[in-house]
Order: sequence, then structure tokens, then C-alpha cells
Amino acid sequence: MYVPFVVTAVLSLLGPRLARRLPPRPAAWALACAALVTAIGWAGALALLAFTGVAQVPQVAAEGRWSVAVLRAEDPVYRIVAAASTLVLLVGVVSLVVAAVRQVRHLVRARRECAHLPGDTELAVVDEDVPLAFALPGAPGRIVVSRGMLRCLGDDEREALLAHERAHLRGRHHLFHSVWRLTAALNPLLRPLTVAGGFVLERWADEEAAERVGDRRVVAHAVGRAALASAGTPRPVALAVTGGAVPQRVRALLAPPPARRSLPLVTGGLLLAVCCASLANAASDSDHMLDSAQRAQCAVHLRADGSAMKHRHPSGPCCAGRERQEREEHRP
Repeated sequence: MYVPFVVTAVLSLLGPRLARRLPPRPAAWALACAALVTAIGWAGALALLAFTGVAQVPQVAAEGRWSVAVLRAEDPVYRIVAAASTLVLLVGVVSLVVAAVRQVRHLVRARRECAHLPGDTELAVVDEDVPLAFALPGAPGRIVVSRGMLRCLGDDEREALLAHERAHLRGRHHLFHSVWRLTAALNPLLRPLTVAGGFVLERWADEEAAERVGDRRVVAHAVGRAALASAGTPRPVALAVTGGAVPQRVRALLAPPPARRSLPLVTGGLLLAVCCASLANAASDSDHMLDSAQRAQCAVHLRADGSAMKHRHPSGPCCAGRERQEREEHRP
């Protein structure tokens, strides 16, 4: 039961470091899969631990028809651990619901803003002196750039900026953000993956822009100038060219493209497999424990019913003869 907690802690510590050494696209998918699997494992393990305590409540045991005494004898979980797991699980579920509502509102607001932007093309240029550039997810999404931002960049850098924002829309990066935010709401230990995921998505868009433009240095200059121009300006959404750790992004663009590495992905996959296998094993053990408690309770009921039948219809040769005599006397 406790293995998913250990796997979650290990991936929360090592995941962000390993993701920065991988190509950004597979790193983003790896972080998303790690967040989903560990969040499910976290919630499942908490639910199993909580159930060991809830199942021993007499009213619950009566409804489920199992023996509380057998559960207490076979259950190795302390009551304080079960109670704490119940509390943590309830808090996590409430936090998940709140985060889900916020994400839905954010997406609805983004679509409304897309509908109210001027023009009907992918690019919407707003008449603002404040340097702004970001992508709004929608159906389809829109790229919003202010005239102030366009004045800060050259022609090649403008092309790089637009290619960066198109990569956000094409890759549906807002869905990755939603996954990380929801899983972090359920399990606070996954918050480092959310921060690392935001950086990886910006790097993903940077690399696609570099392939589109054909010059990594141009993209680096565009990212740096856009960040300097918008310094002190609040960023309205996450999918912005100025998002993430800009110095690290510029440094990565000035270096050669990241090499593909399979060892971190294999290691992470093995950890996730261990998490799933341990959770399945714990669920199977809990099911066997409940089966034993139900069989014990069934045996108690059978013994009680047998005693009642014997009391109503006593057995033995004398009783049988007496019953036969009474039937003959009442026969017409």
C-alpha cells in the first residue's frame, strides 16, 4: 500500500531534473504520464488505507455483511493511519473539484475572448502599447500580439514569435497544463512536476519555432527581447512566449538541440509500473481480506440459524416418535 507514496516522492524529486535533460516534447509527455499515474496511485492507496478503518465501523460492516472481529485480526493498518488517510483523501478530492471548476472557467473564458477578438484569422493584433504575445486555446485557438510587442522585434524575430505561439496551439499545451494542475490539486507532492512542465512546454514551443525558422539564434533573440520588453507586465495566460525561466530557455536555444536519451524514460516507466503493480497487489489483498471476513460472518449466521432450527424442531428418536403419534391421533 505504501509503495505508491514512495514512487510519488521519488518522481517529484527526480522528475524535474530528468525532464530538463530530455528533448522537450517527450519530456512533456513523460511528466504528464507520471503525474496521472502517480496521482491515481496516490488516491488509490489512500482509499485502501481509509477503507481499512471505515470497514470496521459496525454499521458499515453490517451493511457489507462481514465480520469486524476478523477484519481487526487480519488488518495490519493502525486506526490513526486509516483516519489520517481518510482526511487527506477528502481534502484532496475537494481540492481536485475546486481546481477542475477553475480550469473549466478558464477554458470557457479563453473561448469567449477568442470570439470577441477582432478579425477572423489565427492572428489577432491588438492596438496596445504594452508588449503582449500569447496563445488563447479555443476551437480554433487564436494568437494575440500587441502592436507594442511587434515594434520591439525585427521581421525574423516576429516570425519566430508567431511560430512559438503556433506550436502551443498545435500541441494543445493547455491540456498538459490542465493535467498538471489537477493532479497537483489532488496530490500536493506533484507541484514540482507542474513547474517543470510549464518550462518544458515553453522549450517544446522554442524548439518547434527553431525548426520552423531554421535559426536557433533568431529564436533565442526573440525570446530574450520579448521577455525584456514585457518585464513588469503581468502575464495573462500560461501559453506566452515570455513564460518559464527565460535565461535557461535562451541558453538552451544557443546550444545544440538536446540529444535523445532513453534511460530516463525507461527508469520512469519502471517506477510507474511498480506503482501500478503494488496498487493492484494491495487491492487484491484487501479483497481477499474482505472475503475472509464475509465467510466468517456467514458461518456465524449459519450456526445461529442451525441453533434456532434445532430449538424449534428438536431431534432424536423420542421426539420423532412423539411427532408420529400426534399425526396418527389427528388423522380422520
